[in-house]
Amino acid sequence: MTPTAGKTATLFTDKPLELDGGAVLSPVTVGYETYGTLNDAGTNAVLICHALTGDQYVASTHPITGKPGWWERLVGPGKLIDTDRYFVVCSNVLGSCLGTTGPWQDNPETGKPWGTSFPVITVRDMVRVQAGLVAHLGIDKLMMIIGGSMGGMQVQEWLTTYPEKLHSAVMLATAPRHTAQNIAFHEVGRQAIMADPDWRDGRYYDHDVKPAKGLSVARMTAHITYLSEDALTAKFGRNLQNREEVTFGFEADFQVESYLRHQGSSFVDRFDANSYLYITRAMDYLDIAARHGGRLADAFKAAAHVRCCVISFTSDWLYPTVENKSIVHALNAAGVPVSFAEIESPFGHDAFLLDVPEMDHMLTGFVKAAAKTNGLTVSEQEADDA
Repeated sequence: MTPTAGKTATLFTDKPLELDGGAVLSPVTVGYETYGTLNDAGTNAVLICHALTGDQYVASTHPITGKPGWWERLVGPGKLIDTDRYFVVCSNVLGSCLGTTGPWQDNPETGKPWGTSFPVITVRDMVRVQAGLVAHLGIDKLMMIIGGSMGGMQVQEWLTTYPEKLHSAVMLATAPRHTAQNIAFHEVGRQAIMADPDWRDGRYYDHDVKPAKGLSVARMTAHITYLSEDALTAKFGRNLQNREEVTFGFEADFQVESYLRHQGSSFVDRFDANSYLYITRAMDYLDIAARHGGRLADAFKAAAHVRCCVISFTSDWLYPTVENKSIVHALNAAGVPVSFAEIESPFGHDAFLLDVPEMDHMLTGFVKAAAKTNGLTVSEQEADDA
């Protein structure tokens, strides 16, 4: 992989980034995108945190796939997160492969790609890099931070590590740590990648190959967890793919098979296999409560001034409502003001990325209230709507 078009910043040149695992990195490059303009008071900054296979192209065309930004429905001029009013920042996480330091990048000591000699990272390490970028951009305090899935995990780490830099926070379809089942699904994906002969112990860059088959299977496995049984049944059922009868073979007889194969094959064109290993491992290691004597509430005590919002979805079996509620209960116990909603949706975990009017309605009210309480002026119409 090579850095893609877009903004990049070089951080941690004077003082190395100290990782949770004990290693250090210097320098660290960060790929990021911004939308809108930071106001003179610095009170309109919004940080959006992406999920596992997401990227910084939240509201702009992806440079590899040519597809619209992954949250372009909500982010842009006049939209829910209005880039005419807010300065929106989204960065590629540490360990990923679209401009930010990761296993694909050259190790400055050897001049060759890190591969699996890259140090293992955590979600908190990702957040340390984000905090460095926020400071680099001249932002002292974020009006709001928002993220779904792994993005929501990053938001939790911000609440525990940099609460003084936050005014409000939104967590969507997330969890405070991985269950055994979550870890198990990730391990299947990692083993698929490492079993591919082209993985070459993580040194495939040196051989001008990539473990495409293994990464494709990893993506297919994960993608199943992002959907619900009802969504799969409604979309595909047992419908056959471009044929009238089954072939009695192992081609993609069923539409759902063809769909998953497409998801897998298209993924390998835009993502690095080693990055997938490192990021899934970081998610598995997340356990904020463990750092605070086993009590998640203790982790959030310093964030009592931060207005929070948590949203879950009824058909999300990857990070079900019970996991999201555990965050809400901890925030309440820590005295953090929090709004919560479980939204009816058939779309599974991916609901936070899709058109769900109830989510939009709740986020609209929360964003407007956050802007107002953070000192942003609003028009009379906006005030009436709020």
